[in-house]
Amino acid sequence: MIPKYDMDKIKFATDSPTFQKAVDLYERGCVTEFKNQLDGYFAVVIGSSPYRVSVSSLSFDIASCTCYLGVNDTLCKHMVSVAIYAAKNGKILTDEDKIQKNQLIFSGRAGNLAKTELSSFKKEVTGALRYIKPYLGPSRIWFSYQNSLEEGCNRLSALLSELPAGKQTAQLMVNLLLRLDKKLSSGGVDDSNGTVGGFIEEVVKMLLEFAKIDPECKSELEKLKGIETSFGWEEPLLEIF
Repeated sequence: MIPKYDMDKIKFATDSPTFQKAVDLYERGCVTEFKNQLDGYFAVVIGSSPYRVSVSSLSFDIASCTCYLGVNDTLCKHMVSVAIYAAKNGKILTDEDKIQKNQLIFSGRAGNLAKTELSSFKKEVTGALRYIKPYLGPSRIWFSYQNSLEEGCNRLSALLSELPAGKQTAQLMVNLLLRLDKKLSSGGVDDSNGTVGGFIEEVVKMLLEFAKIDPECKSELEKLKGIETSFGWEEPLLEIF
């Protein structure tokens, strides 16, 4: 049975400490007695004790584990290690498999995207924004909802980290900020944990770096004049004028 998720999904949807610990368990051969049964995977993961773990083939966060976190319905390193085993079919992890790109880091380059790159970027941004959605469910799914927001921001971080500084890319980022702001102000997004707001602040810092490298970026930032945002994130960008 092939899982509905892959390594990218696991990396974007898991916090860094949990992911790195899961990778360590996997590489040390701690995932044992792996079985593919019904609609999921079952294994015994050797940690401080042997833990019995089950993970759905549909979504790796639909899982159970006999460890302390698992019995309290929290995604743990044992669950993630079994999901990795399912996604990789027990094969050796590549260096790329082990790298999470969940932080927004400026590439330091200047330039523009080619037409095909621009089209691909817009498509992937649209896909990432689907994870930043309105909160419509009961309170019991609030934590999984917050995980969805985090995954959306992680995916966006990976995309923006590849961008060169330039007027074209500054426009893309300003448009993204405005789309996120609309989701927060009138789109029903519950950002109680500040996940989306924190990501917006990081994008603002990156735009300021863009403006230092390419002064033409400032013309895109100037378009924010007179626009009221949900928590004033545009103010540092307008201060440069």
